[in-house]
Amino acid sequence: MAPLSDTSSPAGGLRMNPVLGIRLAIIVVLLCLWEIVARSGLLYQDVVPPLPAIGRALVALLASGEFYSNLTITAYEVALSVVIGGLLGLVVGFVLGGSLFMEVAYERYLYYLGPTPKIIFFPIMIMWFGVGTGSKIAMGALSCFFPVALATATGMRQIAPILIRVGHSFRASPSQMIWKIYLPAMRAPVVNGMRLGFGIALIGVLLAETKLSKEGLGFLVIQNYQLFDMPAMYALLIVIFALAIVINAVISRIGGGTPKGVRNAKSSG
Repeated sequence: MAPLSDTSSPAGGLRMNPVLGIRLAIIVVLLCLWEIVARSGLLYQDVVPPLPAIGRALVALLASGEFYSNLTITAYEVALSVVIGGLLGLVVGFVLGGSLFMEVAYERYLYYLGPTPKIIFFPIMIMWFGVGTGSKIAMGALSCFFPVALATATGMRQIAPILIRVGHSFRASPSQMIWKIYLPAMRAPVVNGMRLGFGIALIGVLLAETKLSKEGLGFLVIQNYQLFDMPAMYALLIVIFALAIVINAVISRIGGGTPKGVRNAKSSG
């Protein structure tokens, strides 16, 4: 059976990928429903603005210098959040996944705290790091930490024993075991954890910017809401959504497939 990605028909013509066709159909249906609701008068005026108004606001947004300055601020905060929260999550995940005692003693606390809405910790972050950039980065790092730590711990336990024995037989140091054995074998779960961590860190930073900030994309969203400029608010949300999709796709590409060395070691076992 031909794969879904094959676009060549037996007659030599082109055909659309069925999955892509379904996705495009869903988008078209949703846009049509949006426009119908916008023009029906069922909701208050401009709560659901028509698509042409959102399109004009989107063009104006992308031509605005204010948008790019605030985008830079949010990107800086999210990037630092992912680096700090991701590195801490990796370290804690290695410790929990490599020790049965640490797993039994402490991992349950991560499962308890992980689903907790992190916004409840924001007042603490403000007291510790002030009302500036520090509290928003801390908020994002805290949000990123839990999925990365849990995914890393799970990945550690899924490493094939043959890989660990190979490392020990070559007298690999702890750092060599991490870089040569653990991380390549754990690439998929770690990258999935980073994907989740990035998404939750982005939410944490944006929420923090809406609460107490005068800069960043979250601030722009709440500002447009307070001014009841709905087309501009929806245009900004579309851009944030699109940027998140692109970054998520990049992270997914990094974690695609199993490293060649790991495949060979597994098959030899």
